[in-house]
Amino acid sequence: MPINDPTDLLLADQLQSDGRMSNVELARRAGMAPSAVLERVRRLEERGIIDGYEARIAPKQLGLTLTAFILVRTLFSDGTQQGQLLADLPEVLEVHEVAGEDCFLIKVRVKDTDALAKLLKEQIQTIPGIRSTRSTIVLTTYKETLRLPIAGAPRPK
Repeated sequence: MPINDPTDLLLADQLQSDGRMSNVELARRAGMAPSAVLERVRRLEERGIIDGYEARIAPKQLGLTLTAFILVRTLFSDGTQQGQLLADLPEVLEVHEVAGEDCFLIKVRVKDTDALAKLLKEQIQTIPGIRSTRSTIVLTTYKETLRLPIAGAPRPK
């Protein structure tokens, strides 16, 4: 069930921009008591609206300087097993089943082109049912976010 309560939208929006925001600061921005905000956030978590919390690590600080998008074509119309096997690879950040000639679009982060070649040859192309891959290497990233646009979220107080 989508959220449409203005206070819940505000809380979700604020936590999305700073998941480490204290409950007291969140309550101040919402113009509410900290106990009421804590209860609302718990309900958002229970409903699966807040899906989790995580730290964003700078990929370059881990030596992961190459980002690539790979189109994957399978031999089967139902590639559920291949999709799951792709998702299980640590270098694979995203797996999307797509419409069109290809079956999946995946996003990977690796050290360099040698690491990409190794990932393709030794892991992705050895998955049973994978027919072909086409890679596009990212030269420059202008925007990369997991932050969703929350329409109707009021401004903090």
